[in-house]
Amino acid sequence: MTPITEVEGRRLSLSNLDKVLYPATGTTKGEVLHYYAATVAGAILPHLRDRPVSFLRYPDGPGGQLFFTKNPPPGTPDWVHTTPVPRSEDQAARQVMVQDLASLMWAANLVVEFHTPQWRADAPETADRMVFDLDPGSPATVVQCCAVALWLRERLAADGLFAYGKTSGSKGLHLLVPLEPTPSADVSAYAKRLAVEAESALPELALHRMKRALRPGKVFVDFSQNSASKTTATPYTLRARTEPTVSAPVTWGEIERCRNPEDLVFRADGMAARLERYGDLLGPLLDPDRARPLPAGPA
Repeated sequence: MTPITEVEGRRLSLSNLDKVLYPATGTTKGEVLHYYAATVAGAILPHLRDRPVSFLRYPDGPGGQLFFTKNPPPGTPDWVHTTPVPRSEDQAARQVMVQDLASLMWAANLVVEFHTPQWRADAPETADRMVFDLDPGSPATVVQCCAVALWLRERLAADGLFAYGKTSGSKGLHLLVPLEPTPSADVSAYAKRLAVEAESALPELALHRMKRALRPGKVFVDFSQNSASKTTATPYTLRARTEPTVSAPVTWGEIERCRNPEDLVFRADGMAARLERYGDLLGPLLDPDRARPLPAGPA
């Protein structure tokens, strides 16, 4: 029998709670739902709210079929908010918005990664944050990503911008920068300019091009996720990896001290303690007083 529970007045069917989703740790679907409901709901919901959400679904765990969807899944309850989104191929497209705990639990029951754009639903293609996805090419690891992140932090600070870090939940690191509302195309152009500068300043370490032949041993400074059509893993989402790793906010002290890739691996069972210790380290992204204008300059 499928359990029925009530969340904020909404009835939800929660299925297969004993199913093991992460065999490496024995983590079940019920434990995944508990992670979202009891551990990170208060932290993740502000980062999801008012943004169209894309899902990477992995209903049979990371070793099963993975598929990405932007459209509301079949059977989406009518109380789950959706919003129109600009898509060149479909002017009537809509996407889910996760606005409350009930919607979060409905989505988590589908077994998903949460991905969001750098803009809000009421201002499509106008970014309120900028992202750099630092992706290491083996044998480089997150340790090398940290070195590039520290360079980017100083470079952004020179332009009056604040940067905040989180792990990707996979191999790399994300830097996020709160902005005054800015056209996504302008943010993309600025981010590309800094990626090129990073490669020039750190030629043995950083790379602004994705070409695979150039990747080994270097950190790809991926600026492309600032495109209005792209999304990034939402803070605190679980990832479809061997273990239930989290795209977890980190301190600059942790970035500076990182000497081993495991130093910046955070799993679901460790997030309650981190939130108790630090609160939401990415809270400044939600503070309008932290937002700064993108500096003028050549694209």
